Amino acid sequence: MTYDVIVVGVGGMGSAAVAEAAARGASVLGLERANIPNDEGSSHGVNRIIRLAYMEDPRYVPLLRRAYQRWRDLEERAGEPILVITGGLDVGLPDSEGVRGSLEACRVHDLEHEVLAADELMARFPGFRVPADFTAVYQPDGGFVLSERSIAAHARLALADGADLRGHEAVLEWWPEDDGVVVRTARDRYRARRLIISAGAWLSQLLPQLAGLAVPERQVLMWSRTLRPEHFAVGAFPVFILEVPEGRYYGFPEYAIPGFKLGLYHHRGEVVDPDTLDRGRVEPEDEAVLRACTGRYFPDADGPTLTLRTCLFTNTPDEHFIIDRLPEVPQVVVVSPCSGHGFKFASVVGEIATDLALEGGTEHDIEMFRIDRFGGGQ
Repeated sequence: MTYDVIVVGVGGMGSAAVAEAAARGASVLGLERANIPNDEGSSHGVNRIIRLAYMEDPRYVPLLRRAYQRWRDLEERAGEPILVITGGLDVGLPDSEGVRGSLEACRVHDLEHEVLAADELMARFPGFRVPADFTAVYQPDGGFVLSERSIAAHARLALADGADLRGHEAVLEWWPEDDGVVVRTARDRYRARRLIISAGAWLSQLLPQLAGLAVPERQVLMWSRTLRPEHFAVGAFPVFILEVPEGRYYGFPEYAIPGFKLGLYHHRGEVVDPDTLDRGRVEPEDEAVLRACTGRYFPDADGPTLTLRTCLFTNTPDEHFIIDRLPEVPQVVVVSPCSGHGFKFASVVGEIATDLALEGGTEHDIEMFRIDRFGGGQ
């Protein structure tokens, strides 16, 4: 059998692509090296932030609007909550990158927002303790996507629409054949007209020309016991990004599992091999860099540690995505890596990847995600 599409990697982006292609009536094979969903990549740990006031670049905002729509579509089809709106904050000094970038996105796209002085921020959200010269941009559409649940929902819908999903079947190699592709795993060989590679931290193993452009990095998240739970409940506390001298932190209200969830972008800057990483390894320094934030800026969440979990960022040099057809093999679509801020886009990226695979192009503006912006692999 020759499939219309093979999707390698059934995580956040890949599960959305499998579901989208199957919903369009394509014959689809999804291959995942681990479980579906799993805790070995970048998408576990209950939830991921979604926000419209996108400090990274205003050009993301139209894609975010569509992502919100597609998450709501998934909720309707799956019959369960996927997207939780809490409001979102970007907090820091007035000239910090986060505050300036968030305001720029709000200005360019006329997003509803408020600018709060430090005392106003702490009065409205008493879980925060920030210096008097800080400011915050509040955008009411921020919230979080239930990441593990959404992968399971996409996979379940894909199966219902006839997709063939296979876990614990790692791809060993692939090659072009005529105008299609052949994919080899330890179990079999498969043929398809088109291939979508959404392999996350394993991307450069399948595309060696991206070595140096898709670099896995160890990330650790902490859930700490809240000493004033009412300050960190959904409805009382928003998702946030906080830019302080200690680093750029991000966090969530308490949800689904106990504790205040906190992460530090690029954590300790550890480049890793996803095949040899000890995901159970958590060191005192991992907790210490996160405690540096809770102790000073969220003292009412600085209770005992409840959970520490490891996941992976996969970073590009400019920390923007890769979403493109492979220039030398256009029947292959490459999706991401996401540099630690991509999951929120998974619903629309699944749509875009399917457009590229089945139609050869997309109406969405993805010019900034072209592979050739790097001038070739490293």
